[in-house]
Amino acid sequence: MPINNRIAAFQDEMTAWRRDIHAHPELGFEEVRTSDIVAAKLAEFGIVVHRGLGGTGVVGTLKGLGTGSGRAIGLRADMDALPMPEANDFDHASRHAGKMHACGHDGHTAMLLGAARYLAETRNFDGTVHFIFQPAEEGLGGAKRMIDDGLFRQFDCEQVYGLHNWPELPAGRIAVHPGPVMAAANQFEIHVTGHGAHAAMPHRGIDPVLVSAHIVTAAQSLVSRGTNPAESAVVSITVVEAGTAANVIPDSARMLGTMRTFSEENHRRIQEQFGRLVSSIAEGLGAKAELRFRPGYPATVNSEPEARVAAAAAARVVGEENVVWAPAPTMAAEDFGYMLKERPGAYIWLGHGGHLGSSCRLHNPHYDFNDAILTTGASYWASLVETILPRSA
Repeated sequence: MPINNRIAAFQDEMTAWRRDIHAHPELGFEEVRTSDIVAAKLAEFGIVVHRGLGGTGVVGTLKGLGTGSGRAIGLRADMDALPMPEANDFDHASRHAGKMHACGHDGHTAMLLGAARYLAETRNFDGTVHFIFQPAEEGLGGAKRMIDDGLFRQFDCEQVYGLHNWPELPAGRIAVHPGPVMAAANQFEIHVTGHGAHAAMPHRGIDPVLVSAHIVTAAQSLVSRGTNPAESAVVSITVVEAGTAANVIPDSARMLGTMRTFSEENHRRIQEQFGRLVSSIAEGLGAKAELRFRPGYPATVNSEPEARVAAAAAARVVGEENVVWAPAPTMAAEDFGYMLKERPGAYIWLGHGGHLGSSCRLHNPHYDFNDAILTTGASYWASLVETILPRSA
């Protein structure tokens, strides 16, 4: 099923939906207008609408015309924008200062709505599809909130699927990973307590800046010497704060950073080793230090059987030669990982690049979703449903 005339006929409407959402961005758990639009469109298509999961989440449920396989799958799109100003000046640029759809969630929402319309009109599948429109992906864990509110208890899916536009991939191509796609992300904070003194008399104090410098340097060994070279991990200390004057050794210092891993084993190991490293360095230099982690998103890891199904569905739309199998994963994070911990499934990258050159980068103030791929994404969703839930002849 390449992009067919029926879905292609929705191009102008999907573009209008997408640009309207882009012009009215809403931050996580504030997607009131967006969820109203989604719910109204789903109801217009004849799809049963459920609201309230995750606060502003919307789930649409559609049954096919098959004889009753009893199977059900979930398709997820995120709806929220980012708290950043937009630098574009086209007609559909953000009308709300400090808010912008710079990650393409407006396009994700429009594509899933387009697929929902097509599937509601044809119903050429045997089973049930739950269209999951999720709030608050950008750092607030909307996926977990929907799960905690009973997403999979109320809408039992045997598999769940997601996608993200990917500017580094040319439009017309789709990338599928048989395992890790995006990393687990955790933030950490380190407090170092020393003893203040005059900078000309360092022997009378305990310098927390010196302790911090040793921790920053030693932390790099957690990956370079503690992690299997065939695996990926990142430990980045990105903020170091201490002192108020050039001639004063401060009492304390503070550091912030992030840790990224793909495996739970590496996550546990690095966290434990980091804690020992921080404490021992501080103690060895006469100071005290405390490391605190703030758990973030889990790794987004596809299950290989479902990834192969996704690749087959993608090939029906863009051709086998345009499906990129097993590309390198990214250390960025995505809360769809919570859903993949609950159900097997796959998260694919939809090629997006080319229409704005270097400005077409996620989280860039000049970003805009490539409307030319709306029909590609909607066709992929439709192909996936008809591949997984085939209707008997």
